[in-house]
Amino acid sequence: MTQPGAARRLAVFALLASAVAVADQLSKAWVVATFPRPTEIVGDLLRIVIVRNTGGIFGLFGDSALLLAGASTIVIAMIVVYQVREGLRQHWLLSVALGLLLGGAIGNLIDRLRLGYVVDFVDAGIGGFRWYTFNVADSAISIAIVLLIAMAFFGERLAPRPAHESTS
Repeated sequence: MTQPGAARRLAVFALLASAVAVADQLSKAWVVATFPRPTEIVGDLLRIVIVRNTGGIFGLFGDSALLLAGASTIVIAMIVVYQVREGLRQHWLLSVALGLLLGGAIGNLIDRLRLGYVVDFVDAGIGGFRWYTFNVADSAISIAIVLLIAMAFFGERLAPRPAHESTS
């Protein structure tokens, strides 16, 4: 961790991951306690509907919560290792993306271990055309993926210039 700002990047990574996991768990507890029935928030466009997702993203791999919990544990370890190896040397946006990814993975892992399913509750769509129901952890993971894709496409533009280069 000899790179300038490495400690700050590690702190951002850890705090962001913690904030996402806590926000995810608090939002799920609040929704379960407050909305026993489907509730329209913005008409039919946005509703709160509690769904017990025993599968993975978009409900794939149904009834495999324990298998997914094991896979999540491996992914969590890989995210932390990657942050320590690369996130502290690369663009600061990588630490943000990995922090969001880690927080989302932890939030959903807590549900799988504690409940045997993930609580999803945000239901968006129009009429019969609905998106998959999701939660705060899923949102953080989705944002992280968008950031990682953006970094893959625009990485060189995002890279800070060395101090010795002129800006002329």
